[in-house]
Amino acid sequence: MAHAAVRSEVNITVNDKLVRVTAGTTVASALLNLGISSFRHSVSGEPRAPLCGMGVCFECRVTIDSRAHQRSCLVPVAEGMKVVTASDA
Repeated sequence: MAHAAVRSEVNITVNDKLVRVTAGTTVASALLNLGISSFRHSVSGEPRAPLCGMGVCFECRVTIDSRAHQRSCLVPVAEGMKVVTASDA
């Protein structure tokens, strides 16, 4: 008999709000799943979000655990992580 996969979750803080997200996903995936579509703003003020999803475009940069300009598509979520975006959400 096949067993259903159990999805574990971790607690992270996004823009000062505690949320539960699926363990093993990237920060970018977690943010998108939370409905956050603006990760940062360009120098001209335009909202920016992940484009390539593999670390090439640098559009998904956020602050993770007080470290600015982290490419969220390359960083897996971790228990207790603190993420800050420029989201208007």
